[in-house]
Amino acid sequence: MAATRECIFLGVFFFSVFCIVSWKFSLIGVKDAVKLAGRGLLMLGVLTWLSSCFYPKLKSYLCPATPPPVTGPAEDPHSRFSKQEKARKEQQHQHSAKSEEYLEAVVKPRQEAVLRKKEEDFYRMTGQSWKLSQGFTLGGEEQVTHTDADDETPNQRAARKRKELEVPNPVPVRTQLPKEKKIITLPDEPPEDANGVVKIALRFPSGRTVRRRFLKTCRSTVLLDWLHKSGYSPTLYALYTPYPRCPLLTRTDLSVEDVGIVTHTALNVEEKDPS
Repeated sequence: MAATRECIFLGVFFFSVFCIVSWKFSLIGVKDAVKLAGRGLLMLGVLTWLSSCFYPKLKSYLCPATPPPVTGPAEDPHSRFSKQEKARKEQQHQHSAKSEEYLEAVVKPRQEAVLRKKEEDFYRMTGQSWKLSQGFTLGGEEQVTHTDADDETPNQRAARKRKELEVPNPVPVRTQLPKEKKIITLPDEPPEDANGVVKIALRFPSGRTVRRRFLKTCRSTVLLDWLHKSGYSPTLYALYTPYPRCPLLTRTDLSVEDVGIVTHTALNVEEKDPS
């Protein structure tokens, strides 16, 4: 197609040149020159129409089209799936073979070398007598008979002497039963309008303050139980009066009123003095 266009352009160009030259060197007038150009253009149009009509036939004659390759029937999806499955199995088989080769060539020799080194280190520490002996039954006595005392190696002789000198450690006999854990129970909190009720507050080192009501007739040791139940052991902490600061005396034979708590009181929880 491109060659045909080039030929048409060249024809138009030469025809135009011919018309100009013939008009310049001829005696015809302008009117005759216009008629001649119109005839030329008409002839050119006819030639163009003829070339466009006969060009496909000429092209098919000169350049015959090659028939397209014949494609086979459409591939069956089931056969395609079977091919993919077969390729996957082959690939998996190749990976398995490579992994087995790696195990045989690298992993197993390394494991054997590690076990061999451990065995050599063990024999180096215990001596060659353990390597040559048949061993002993687990949990049984060493049954080694010697026909002559000179056959014993120094290691065997030392082991036999140590075994003879060994004395089993006696099992300690427990003479005292373990102390039962003390369960702390506080008396019920009396109502506020009851007779002989005092309200006591404990100020802990952390800044927390707890309050509770007790009867004046309660034992003074109930304050220690309350302290222990609040999370502070009486062996490390004690109750102190705010002013004047002095430790609160608590005994089983003294009541809350006997230790000086007759009205609402606040007590400080502090660590016991080293003395």
